[in-house]
This record gives sequence, structure tokens and C-alpha cells, in this order.
Amino acid sequence: MSVALAAANKAYKAGEVPIGAVVVSDDNKILAVAHNRREIDRDPVAHSEILAIRQAAKVLGDWRLYGCKIYVTLEPCPMCAGAILQARIKTVYYGAKDPKAGAFGSLLDLRRIPGYNHHLEAFGGIMAKESSALLKKFFKQLR
Repeated sequence: MSVALAAANKAYKAGEVPIGAVVVSDDNKILAVAHNRREIDRDPVAHSEILAIRQAAKVLGDWRLYGCKIYVTLEPCPMCAGAILQARIKTVYYGAKDPKAGAFGSLLDLRRIPGYNHHLEAFGGIMAKESSALLKKFFKQLR
């Protein structure tokens, strides 16, 4: 999670919402590190999770990220949670909960889709204090 938090700090310095993501293989090798780039890329789907998933798929040469884990500083939104499910990621570890858009338990839980054939585990609260503090600092500066 510390690598994801470092990516979030990079986003913060670039003027992006400070969220970072890291995809790790089943043998604990870092496959991809990304941060939000919506403003830089002028792309509404340039969330850290999407970018990290794309990078990891290129590294592995497969869209199926079986056995992989993703670490994210903020609970993924519905779009990112859907991408995580579609990529067949095994486990999600996230920092701060997102009561406004969190899709792994805070607002809704996409793990509970009836009939869906891929299931994953999600664990929150990892370095939540640090992740939350960075987000609060960013939005305080915007206001």
C-alpha cells in the first residue's frame, strides 16, 4: 500500500485527485503502478485502477489477471470495481472508504452481483488514515 500511496502523492503534485493503485502478481511482483490522470489526459476513465489494470495486462500479455491483487488508496468506484471484476483480479486492498462512490461495501457492493461468475475478496482500511489525509488536503486546497 505504501507504493500506492507514493503514486497518490505523485498525483497530488500533478494536480490530480490523489489516488494511487498498484497491481501485484500472485508471486508478489509489482506489475503496474499508476495514479489518477483524468485532468492530465483529459480522459474521464483515467482512474488509477483502470490505468494500473491496463499496464498489468500488457506486462502479462493477457487481460485475465488471475491471482493478482490490487492495492488502491481509496475504495474503488463502480467503474473501477467493474474493471477489477472483469480483469479477474483475486483480491482488492484499499485504504480509505468512499461513502459517496465506494463499490466494495460503502455505497454498494459489486461483489454481490447475483449470478456473476467471478468472485473476489476486498479488504479496506489499510493505511486509511494516510490515504484520507492526502485526499482531505487536496480538496481543502481546491476550496
